[in-house]
Amino acid sequence: MAELMEEQIAPQTEPARPRRALGAPSVIVDNVHITYKITGAGGTMNHTPVMALKRIMTKSETRRPTLREVKAVKGVSFVAYQGEAIGLIGSNGSGKSTLLRAVAGLLPADSGAIYTMGQPSLLGANAALLPDLSGEQNVVLGLLAMGMSRAQAEEMVPSVIEFSGINEHGENFGELPMNTYSTGMSARLRFAIAAAKTHDVLLVDEALATGDARFRRRSEDRVRELLAEAGTVFLVSHTIATIRDVCERSIWLERGVIRMDGPTQEVADAYEAFMAR
Repeated sequence: MAELMEEQIAPQTEPARPRRALGAPSVIVDNVHITYKITGAGGTMNHTPVMALKRIMTKSETRRPTLREVKAVKGVSFVAYQGEAIGLIGSNGSGKSTLLRAVAGLLPADSGAIYTMGQPSLLGANAALLPDLSGEQNVVLGLLAMGMSRAQAEEMVPSVIEFSGINEHGENFGELPMNTYSTGMSARLRFAIAAAKTHDVLLVDEALATGDARFRRRSEDRVRELLAEAGTVFLVSHTIATIRDVCERSIWLERGVIRMDGPTQEVADAYEAFMAR
């Protein structure tokens, strides 16, 4: 299908990158549907603290919560291959993060099936980051959670801290507790931990948007190394430039449905035109 789409598109001003030779299928998503059930209190303003206190004081009966279903993913199907970087793009609430969690095995599908090679790793999910422990201690915990020995984990701490760049401004944040970190610093450390190991399937949700230009370049280079090692990378980012730089293929999700799947340049152009309307 991708080859057919390429034949129908006129030549671009920027020459397309040569396509990498891909390996065996690593992720198969077959007609997956995912629905969230959201609980909401019945009646007007029943959920406010004042109304809750009034019910307690008067011993009035609490009205049963109502359930609302939100269909987050609707019949999504695709196949990913070893050595492939796939960008997931779409507006807020389109189902990108939900789909990643399902591929990682953290969220069950209502129907359909997901088949993966090895154990997919959702960035940060395998790292047990504890706010009261230092960054260095959290690096050790995260690497242990990914299956490394204690000796291997402790040996890699300096390189992981250096990759994250949290010490670049002079302060040794690696020795400070995580609850002193900014949101960006925490996200960069999570990516550095996850990137310390080769993964069959790595799922990255907005992590490359954190940090300065140097960190983004390091992160993008590490993603390319993972691809060269026959890994598969899924990348969610609202920064389309990052998707263009890293991913040869992109999937555009909108309202839980695949709107387009093909070469990144074509999909990103169509998405940006859609958002500019």
